[in-house]
Amino acid sequence: MKKIQLIKCLAATGAAFAMPGVAQSASLLEIYQQALQSDPLIHEAEANRMAALEASPQARGVLFPQLQGTAGVQTSEASGTQLFNTPLGLASTPFDSESDDLNWDITLRQTVFRWDQVVTLQQAGKRVAQAEADYEAAQQDLIIRVTTRYLDVLAAEDVLTSIHADRQAIARQLEQARQRFEVGLIAITDVQESQAAYDQSVAAEIGAKRSLATAREFLREITGEYAESLSAPTDELPLDSPAPADAESWIDLALAQNLALVSSRLNEEIARKEISFRRTGRYPTLDLVAGRRFNDSTGERTLDTIDAGTGEIVTRTFPAEFDQTNDFIGLQLSLPIFTGGVTSSRIREAVYLHRASMEQLQRVTRETERATRDAYLGVLAEISRVRALNQAVQSSQTALEATQAGFEVGTRTIVDVLNSQRDLYTAITNYYSSRYAYIGNVLLLKQAAGTLRVQDLEEIDQWMEDRRPPEEVIAEEEAAEAQESN
Repeated sequence: MKKIQLIKCLAATGAAFAMPGVAQSASLLEIYQQALQSDPLIHEAEANRMAALEASPQARGVLFPQLQGTAGVQTSEASGTQLFNTPLGLASTPFDSESDDLNWDITLRQTVFRWDQVVTLQQAGKRVAQAEADYEAAQQDLIIRVTTRYLDVLAAEDVLTSIHADRQAIARQLEQARQRFEVGLIAITDVQESQAAYDQSVAAEIGAKRSLATAREFLREITGEYAESLSAPTDELPLDSPAPADAESWIDLALAQNLALVSSRLNEEIARKEISFRRTGRYPTLDLVAGRRFNDSTGERTLDTIDAGTGEIVTRTFPAEFDQTNDFIGLQLSLPIFTGGVTSSRIREAVYLHRASMEQLQRVTRETERATRDAYLGVLAEISRVRALNQAVQSSQTALEATQAGFEVGTRTIVDVLNSQRDLYTAITNYYSSRYAYIGNVLLLKQAAGTLRVQDLEEIDQWMEDRRPPEEVIAEEEAAEAQESN
């Protein structure tokens, strides 16, 4: 059944679907581009990636010569007593001194042997590769999240359109039931049942509007702004089977390329290298150290002395100046002898963390295989489901026409008509929903296989067309009805 035929089934709400002259709607790719600029999760992933990339220059930097300089200025004062020998015996005299000291030194250190730096450099390459994989996985996740919420909005619009069409049809049935009751063709119970069905449809439409608003809010959470209208798939949307048409081939591809699995493998390798890094705590280190130290001290010293001629105590002040330059170069060997068991504990900790990373890798491997197989079967199932629901729409339309004819001749009740009518609208909604599920499963399969790209959204947009939001159509209809009643 072509879309135009399905629209006719929705009677007065047909304008809610694709039709000429509709203002341009936002495409799936446009919504993704908005999310790429606004989504906090992708920005968080990008910041984490940039931070992880700094591991490489940090690991390389410690291998180069390290030059360090220090300088200081110090003022000191001292006082006390000084002992000295005299012809009369041992004597003491008080003294005071003060000085201003200036010192600086510059030290050059070059690693000769530090195995921990070699291991750190090896880990840095793995961390950078893992950061790239995680960021690409975040981009794929954004595609999935945008598509899911985009299609959720379309599905919510379809539900609202269907419920509104059902309410309008029930309103017409209620009006006809009242007219027939007035001329005695039906019982009052038919009118009451139509009224009850109408009241329920009004409540259902209020709930559908609320659900649509929620779906749009979820989409706005990613993009940062509301989209007035969204493009929807056309009836020409191709239902292509996965290629290759073999689940095992997709699983093999996923086990080789799935980004979450690639990241887990790198994480396991980093954890394994961490054990080697912790063991370097027991290894000696050898550094070449060279530098220059300079110290300059100026001041004066005051003390009491005994004049050799007179034997009297004389207070004298002596200048005190000192400067020294010291150049040095040598090899410095450090060997940890005892660390209180800290090194052994850190090694055991790394072993346990590596064991945890291996279990994580096993878990992600199984999850990847399950997700790939499920998405592959989901694509095949949705293709069959779309076709089956297309046929169900036609059957429901035929059943409704037969029920309406039976009601006209008195062989069917108004309840039968209402139920057939609701079945038709439900079938139409399910038909559109199944097509959205097909699109979602296709993208999930590509994500599981690690091949999901932005170009996939461009391909989907080729089979999309503009359509008006249902609230706009409903508002126009209600305005037209109000004008007619006046």
